[in-house]
Amino acid sequence: MNYKDNTLSTLNPPLADEKEIRSLDTVCINESQLQHKWYHNLKYLVSGIFFGILLVKAEVISWFRIQEMFRLQSFHMYGIIGSAVVVGMISVWLIKKFKVKTIYGEPIVISPKKFSKGQIYGGLLFGFGWALTGACPGPLFAQIGTGATVVLVTLLSAIAGTWFYGWIREKIPH
Repeated sequence: MNYKDNTLSTLNPPLADEKEIRSLDTVCINESQLQHKWYHNLKYLVSGIFFGILLVKAEVISWFRIQEMFRLQSFHMYGIIGSAVVVGMISVWLIKKFKVKTIYGEPIVISPKKFSKGQIYGGLLFGFGWALTGACPGPLFAQIGTGATVVLVTLLSAIAGTWFYGWIREKIPH
């Protein structure tokens, strides 16, 4: 089967059900059916290293910058976050408007999402954790890479929290 013809209806039923369930949790589902050699993933390593350097140079990983933000003492972090939101909004709009495909020609599907009060609770919990630890998921690895190995505790806690959510997900209202 050609990967361009690969749609939800042509997949085997268990995979189709899994994709349908996962589409409820994610904003965008794009799983290439192509198999690549291991070195194909080196571009992601290089991109990640470049992104980490960018985070360090922009001082996004600085505990002091994060504390300034939460104390409303500096615009630095708000400017970075705000510009990222604007770039993201424009990018999604362009993807939808021009029906952009992946580099392999597969369609990009962005599922509509309903608002839930759980998003408020989750956002507050995330913000409290961010304020206490001075770390959010993006910069965690950059902080560790700069030698702040105490952030490993935050990383392990984030992994444990994600695992715990996955474990109780079916039992809580969404």
